[in-house]
Amino acid sequence: MTIAAATDDPRFSPIQPAELAEIKIEISVMTPKRKIEDWQEIELGKEGVVVQKGMYSGTFLPQVATETGWSKEEFLRQLCTQKAGLPENCYQDPEVDLYVFEAQVLAEE
Repeated sequence: MTIAAATDDPRFSPIQPAELAEIKIEISVMTPKRKIEDWQEIELGKEGVVVQKGMYSGTFLPQVATETGWSKEEFLRQLCTQKAGLPENCYQDPEVDLYVFEAQVLAEE
């Protein structure tokens, strides 16, 4: 799966051999997800989010909010469209399940 993510993900350019020496590994260890009823409960930057409707789902790690500087609404719009393939306001749909989780990041120095 890691090799496929690095070489076959259509959202990004494949990693080139010359880039290998510069790659730093980062692993996010996620807590069990917890269902929430209202998107406003999300603690942006502290919690990652999963949106799920039927066979469609998307996940953003907690650090995505910090790295992008997005507002809570923009974070959720991007999660719905980029990751879940759902309409941008899917997080407001009562048929969409919302989950939050925390993550500990382990990174190479």
